[in-house]
Amino acid sequence: MAKVAFIGLGVMGYPMAGHLVSNGHDVTVYNRTVGKAEAWVNEYDGQSKSSPELAAQGQDFVFICVGNDDDLRDVTLGEAGVLKGMEAGAILVDHTTASADVAREIGEVASQSGIGFLDAPVSGGQAGAENGVLTVMTGGDPEIFEQAKPIIDAYARCIERLGDIGAGQLTKMVNQICIAGVVQGLAEGLHFARSAGLDGEKVVEVISKGAAQSWQMENRYQTMWQGEYNLGFAVDWMRKDLNIALDEARKNGSHLPLTALVDQFYSEVQAIGGNRWDTSSLLAKLERNRK
Repeated sequence: MAKVAFIGLGVMGYPMAGHLVSNGHDVTVYNRTVGKAEAWVNEYDGQSKSSPELAAQGQDFVFICVGNDDDLRDVTLGEAGVLKGMEAGAILVDHTTASADVAREIGEVASQSGIGFLDAPVSGGQAGAENGVLTVMTGGDPEIFEQAKPIIDAYARCIERLGDIGAGQLTKMVNQICIAGVVQGLAEGLHFARSAGLDGEKVVEVISKGAAQSWQMENRYQTMWQGEYNLGFAVDWMRKDLNIALDEARKNGSHLPLTALVDQFYSEVQAIGGNRWDTSSLLAKLERNRK
């Protein structure tokens, strides 16, 4: 059993922290919205603290899953951040999808205090977090990774170290770039099928047996065909992630024309009120134009 703090109890962090309890760890949580922390404590056998610093005190591991770079800096480097409460030898694992730059920044500060750090963004969405089957993309020292891996196993089905600090975030960018293109292709395919008067479900039943098959097709085509977009990862968050990738591309000289175009399409989804729709709502924009 390890002594663990978990900072950030959103749709991902809440069940992830719960899995840590279920695997026998002593878990302390912090959440900006106190009511969410109280609900978690009532549901699981844990405790909450009033600041990240207090939650981190005396812990072997501190896990973070918050919204963006600014949130991450606040809960790590801020006046009451976890690095003020952690002791030398402890390990900080960040599951936020953020920039590689902020990962390196936090890693440098942590190392000055003898604290290990891993940037470890996740993929698998809310369902993956709830079912404990997330994919974790990790950057950091190999020895630190090996120490943290058995704890992360509580909510992951795949954990890989991809390189030094920042490599986890860079890999997550690749993940989001690939998803964006696949979802756009699926949206256009379903849009074409409807315009051609085809039975979308029968079409997908056939083509999913061949090279067109994808996770998005298998898990999202039915709700897309029915115009339901209240599942999974929100457009606002996808745009945040794609902009992180596009910013990194400008730095490393890579060219991402499709990613930039899909990001533009998501901005059009936002313009019709789809900020909180899931990422499969690219079809909604196409169907709106068809009408």
